[in-house]
Amino acid sequence: MSKEIVDVVFIDPLQKFMNRSTTSGILLFTTAVLAMVIANSPLQHWYHELWQIHFKIGVGEYMIDKDLHHWINDGLMAVFFFVVGLELKREIISGELSNPKNAILPIGAAIGGMIFPALIYLFFNPSGEASNGWGVPMATDIAFVLGLLYILGDRVPISLKVFLTALAIADDIGAVLIIAFFYTSNIEEISLLVAGGFLVMMIIANRIGVRSSLVYAILGIVGLWVAFLLSGIHATIAAVLAALTIPASAKVPETIFARKMQRLLKTFESLDKTKAATLTEDQVVVLSQMKTMSDYAMPPLQKLEHGMHPLVAFIVMPIFAFANAGITIEGEFFELLFAPITLGVILGLLIGKVVGVYLVSFIIIKLKIAKLPEGMNKLHLLGAGLLAAIGFTMSLFIAGLAFNDPISDMQAKIGVLMATLIASVLGFITIKVANARNAKTTE
Repeated sequence: MSKEIVDVVFIDPLQKFMNRSTTSGILLFTTAVLAMVIANSPLQHWYHELWQIHFKIGVGEYMIDKDLHHWINDGLMAVFFFVVGLELKREIISGELSNPKNAILPIGAAIGGMIFPALIYLFFNPSGEASNGWGVPMATDIAFVLGLLYILGDRVPISLKVFLTALAIADDIGAVLIIAFFYTSNIEEISLLVAGGFLVMMIIANRIGVRSSLVYAILGIVGLWVAFLLSGIHATIAAVLAALTIPASAKVPETIFARKMQRLLKTFESLDKTKAATLTEDQVVVLSQMKTMSDYAMPPLQKLEHGMHPLVAFIVMPIFAFANAGITIEGEFFELLFAPITLGVILGLLIGKVVGVYLVSFIIIKLKIAKLPEGMNKLHLLGAGLLAAIGFTMSLFIAGLAFNDPISDMQAKIGVLMATLIASVLGFITIKVANARNAKTTE
């Protein structure tokens, strides 16, 4: 009995993440295409003017005034980064990155997949403002990737999905560090000290056993996020730090939960039943106790992660894509396509990512530091490198931070979108061929 209850309440986070990411990846792609179509149609002026609308929040002199585009990138994307932080903490504590042996290969692949793209980009853009974009081709968009794997069907090895998910999570850690250390403006020390104070309060709340999400929301949003926004360090970093303070332990351990649920179920079965469609008052009381017990058995970290995934997958990321992927092509397209920034991003993703992921993984396997995951062949590994070249969400985000010049920003985003399209097609074909090869060997 306890196994069934635990299975219902403690669903595998990685599997649930994959199921949601497949659908959101398709939605993300559709939203990006829609933005591109509108931005190059007679509605383009309406599209661009929409993001320039200003909104203010605050009281008296303490006002934050930003346009809609910045509210999306600094505010709404903080929700995305908060969920990324929750996933990072969960994976490090009990997921694929918790076991050093299992984590070596995807972490090594992620590091290779960040270094090589940056080097290729800098080869084309060694100096000036253009060199600021070296972080753009370093990212991987796991939602897009899992969306493509979903289309490929059940023949895709689960080990490949796990490998790519762990790689993308390690990649996210790198992206967060890059944003924190390299894509920040002038730092306001007082605001940063205030942010540090709120962070300490959140850590103390965790240590003394506070499990209320409301407490962390007040300290994290009203305190930490606002202070970071005013400090000069990008506010999305506050979201990641806030996520790392969320408690990962449940109020009621699994064994006690299972025991109490069994007892409550027996009580429920022993109660007098009515012939009507409604329940008796005693049955409602027992069911209420079972619901409370279920809430106590779910760690706040996982409760927030699972609760916020739909918000991020189906609202935050599509809105971000719609606001950032709408590039109005001005001038000669081929001239833009062969600009150093565009080439650096495209080749950084398509060559740097593939070489970095495949080469580093190959070396780690050859040196017998780690094994190729069961069910995968070398062609799957090459396909993983191609799919890792789909940077989309994070690449567009970093492009917005890297460039103040609209032309440079446009070139970088064209590079991201072109690389995403090419990597999607090549990765899809490669994985399909790899699956067919696996099928032949098992016949």
